Amino acid sequence: MRYHLLTFDLDGTLVDTAAEIAEAANRTLDDFGLPRQPAADITRLIGRGTRELMLALLRQARADLDAEPVLARFDRHYGDTTGTEARVYEGCLDGLQRLREAGLRLACVTNKEERFALRVLEVTGLSGCFDLVIGGDTLVHKKPHPLPILTCMTELGGTPATTAHVGDSRIDVEVARNAGVGAWVVPYGYNGGEAIEAAEPEMMFDDIAAVADHVLGDRLARAA
Repeated sequence: MRYHLLTFDLDGTLVDTAAEIAEAANRTLDDFGLPRQPAADITRLIGRGTRELMLALLRQARADLDAEPVLARFDRHYGDTTGTEARVYEGCLDGLQRLREAGLRLACVTNKEERFALRVLEVTGLSGCFDLVIGGDTLVHKKPHPLPILTCMTELGGTPATTAHVGDSRIDVEVARNAGVGAWVVPYGYNGGEAIEAAEPEMMFDDIAAVADHVLGDRLARAA
């Protein structure tokens, strides 16, 4: 079997969480007397973690505020909204289940804080699909640093030749390249409003079910 390990981004790849993130951010802006922002504008900031998203909103508002109280308030609001509007993308659960049944090791690697990632996975019914979850605050480095992917290979087995990372953004393509693994993407995520083709991924799939079709079809071809 060629592939032993697949790692997956969360937001914009497995689950659409933009609405609940935007609501938490806007509640935070409300609390500090700042104007609410369109959900589409907030969505374009998703990818580097919730702290970075909120800091970017403060910079855009040119707000002369101490960031730490704002970030603490956002954590509280996002704790309230996490999982309330998360929607699993079509083909995701089917694809993940087929990959697990075939014996692949699966990990979720996200820049979202680990506690929020675990809740989203639990609420959406995806938590049982993964052998390992690494959030943006799990390790000393997060994507696009290669450490999260390298850690998955260390803990779950696999080599660069038998591992691929699946995401929706340039950050995901970069982390895959930095770790020396396959850089695969889906086209429907966030990626800061930029077409994912511009990041020059190795492969693009319509959805996670198509990822499973490719991996398992490849496996069957090699076994024939």
